[in-house]
Amino acid sequence: MGYHALRCIIRHPELELAGLWVHSPEKVGRDAGDLADLDPVGVAATNDVDALLATDAECVCYTATADLRPEEALQDICRILAAGMNVVSTSIVSLVHPRGGDDAVQQMVDRLEAACREGGTSCFTSGIDPGFANDLLPITLMGACERIESVRIQEILNYATYEQPEVLFNTMGFGQPLDRTPLLLLPGVLGFAWGGVIRMMAEAAGAELEEIREQFERATFDRDIVLPYGTVEAGTQAGLRFEVQGIVDGEPKIIAEHVTRLDDDVAPEWPTQEGTQGFYRIIVKGSPSLDCRLEIESEDGDHNTGGLVLTAMRVLNAIPAVVAAEPGVLSALDLPILGGHGSMHQTQRP
Repeated sequence: MGYHALRCIIRHPELELAGLWVHSPEKVGRDAGDLADLDPVGVAATNDVDALLATDAECVCYTATADLRPEEALQDICRILAAGMNVVSTSIVSLVHPRGGDDAVQQMVDRLEAACREGGTSCFTSGIDPGFANDLLPITLMGACERIESVRIQEILNYATYEQPEVLFNTMGFGQPLDRTPLLLLPGVLGFAWGGVIRMMAEAAGAELEEIREQFERATFDRDIVLPYGTVEAGTQAGLRFEVQGIVDGEPKIIAEHVTRLDDDVAPEWPTQEGTQGFYRIIVKGSPSLDCRLEIESEDGDHNTGGLVLTAMRVLNAIPAVVAAEPGVLSALDLPILGGHGSMHQTQRP
């Protein structure tokens, strides 16, 4: 994510890169443009956090993964906010909707709110999923309905080109035996990650959410899947399908569903990509019923790269609104419609 966010910042006509925080020693001192595979921009990467916080930047884009380091990521963000810099982030996905979460989410929000008050700053977390595909997009569609019976948001994608081995193998469990439970499938983790968007849709619809339920199934494949970043051996997890369900009136009425494969032929009985690279689909049952499909493709023709760029731009385009907002932890419901201001005038290409 950091690579794509950095490229988007450098190429954006209305954003100026003030500094770059890196963790790998071999990246320290290198030009940010070089690290983004672009022309030099005159900003050297550093691991000196104090020096970065001493700059006059108005906002920090924080994209470091938080799946296996949520406390460290939270401490980083609180430190930045308390120092007087606003934050847009893709990292702690349970903060996509900070209101109404469980005790663990509320404790994080309380710490962030305290840091916002100290620094007079604001914090916004979003992305594609959790994020735009299952909050603002379905909420916009729901706003055109007379009556809503249910809403289901599906992500149906092949992740083979998603070059994040830590996330795929360790967090999601791909390549692991089915008798081993990965982090994502531990009880409560799916609800922790996607509960925010379920709560946000319920709030937008004025529905009383009774509970959040989780269910999942895993699939193997009959041959090895060889990827640039690792091999998924036959008989290990090669597909994952899960639902996070918001229960209203005793029934699952707000559902976030993922169908994830590393080969198109895995689990053919599951919902398929229908001959595409994959898509997001929002199905609203009611009056009227709506069925909307979102397909994403990047400049290199890949859907996963496109999703990473969308994730970055969802928060980067929010920077002016976040900087202008009153101090606090924000959700998409607290911000105006973000139209990608300045994007049509972008001229620098890869």
